[in-house]
Amino acid sequence: MDPCPFVRLMLDSLALNLPSATKPPPLSGVHPSTTPCFCKIRVTTFPSQTALLPLSSSSSSSEPTSTTSAPGFHLDAAALRRLSSRPLTVRLAVYSGSTARACGVAGAKLLGRIALTVDLAAALSRPSTFHAGWLRLRKGREPERKPSGWVHVVVRSEPDPRFVFQFGGEPECSPVVFQIRENNIRQPVFSCKFSADRNSRSRSQPSDFANNPSRWRRTLNSVRERHGRERKGWMIMVHDLSGSPVAAASMITPFVPSPGSDRVSRSNPGAWLILRPINGASVSSWKPWGRLEAWRERGPVDGLGYKFELVTENGPVNGIPIAEATMNVKKGGQFCIDYKVMRDSGLGSRLPGKGFVMGSTVQGEGKASKPVVQVGAQHVTCMADAALFIALSAAIDLSMDACQLFSHKLRKELCHEEQVSFP
Repeated sequence: MDPCPFVRLMLDSLALNLPSATKPPPLSGVHPSTTPCFCKIRVTTFPSQTALLPLSSSSSSSEPTSTTSAPGFHLDAAALRRLSSRPLTVRLAVYSGSTARACGVAGAKLLGRIALTVDLAAALSRPSTFHAGWLRLRKGREPERKPSGWVHVVVRSEPDPRFVFQFGGEPECSPVVFQIRENNIRQPVFSCKFSADRNSRSRSQPSDFANNPSRWRRTLNSVRERHGRERKGWMIMVHDLSGSPVAAASMITPFVPSPGSDRVSRSNPGAWLILRPINGASVSSWKPWGRLEAWRERGPVDGLGYKFELVTENGPVNGIPIAEATMNVKKGGQFCIDYKVMRDSGLGSRLPGKGFVMGSTVQGEGKASKPVVQVGAQHVTCMADAALFIALSAAIDLSMDACQLFSHKLRKELCHEEQVSFP
C-alpha cells in the first residue's frame, strides 16, 4: 500500500502591527476587541481562506506576542505537477473591520497587501520554510513613505503523503472500495456490506389474524407508521480482500424527528459507533473506536450538523471531541479531521498527533455519492487502520440520508417498510 504524494502549505504565526489604532467600522459582525482585523489569503488556483489577525504591539524587529494560523492549503500530485514549472504566489489582503456585509456593502476597509513567491521544487522531499518574519503592507504599486502596517507570517511546507480511497458505489449499495494510486491506478482493497435492521418487523403471522381482519389492518398501519418515524439499525461492515471483517459502522441511536417536527434536532441526534475487531471476536463484542453524532441544523442555510469523538477507556459517552462542524445539505461538503485545525478551534487539545488525519467527500442530499477518502499516511500502520476511516466515511455519508426530512421518502435500500412483506 503506497501513499500518494501530497504537500501541505502552511501560514502560521500571523499577526498585525499598525502605526496607530485602527477601529472597525460600525457595521454588523462580531470580533474580539483585540482582533479587529483579518486577512484574505489567496494561492494560485485554490479557493481563498480567511484568518483573523491579532494586533501586536511588538516592533517589526521582534516576535509578536499573540498569533493565529490559517487552515493551510493541500496540494496533491496533480497540483504539484501543474505548479512544478513555475513558482507559486501567495497573496495576503489585510482588512480592518468585519468580514460581514451590511446592505450589500462590505464591512471592512483595505489596509494593504503583500505577496510572496514560493518555490515548491523540493517540497516533496523535505520540510521547507520560505519566509519567517515581518512584511510591510502596501496599498499600491508605488512604495509609500509611511507604511500602512506590518504583517508577521511564517510560510512553510512539509510533505504530507496520504492514502486515497474511493467507494465504487453508494455505501448503502454494498460497494467495493478502491485504493487510488499515482497516475489514477485503481486497486480494490475493501468490500462493504450494508444492512438495515430487520429485528423490528412484526413477528405476527397472518394466521393470527385470520378471524380478525380489523386487527390485521391496525397492526399493518402501526408497523408502517413506526418505521416511517424512525431510522434505526443501519450497519455497514468493511471486509478485507480475504473476506474477513476489519471495521464496522453501527447506528446505535435511532434518527427520529423532534416532537412536532419532521427533522432530527441537535438536542436529540442520531449516533453511530465505529467499531474494530478484537482478536477475531464476534461483532457484538467488538471494541468501539469512535462515536459520530449527526442532526439536521436549522438556520439560514439548511445544514447537516455532526460531531465526532474518539472513544476512550471510559466508554462512548466520555470521548475526546476531534471534529465538529456543519455541512450544507444541498451542496454537500468535506468531512475533515485535522489536528492542527482542531487545536486552533479549541478541540482535541489533549491529542498528541499533528497535521492532517482524514478527509471524506459527502454529496448533497439526493445526489449519487461515491465518497473519496484521504487518510494521512502517518495514521495508517496496517489495512485495518485504514478500514476504520472507511467505516467512518460511510457513516457520515449515510447520515445525510438519515437526517433527511421525514416528510421525504428514502430510497428503497434504506427503507425498513419497503422490506416488510405482508401477503
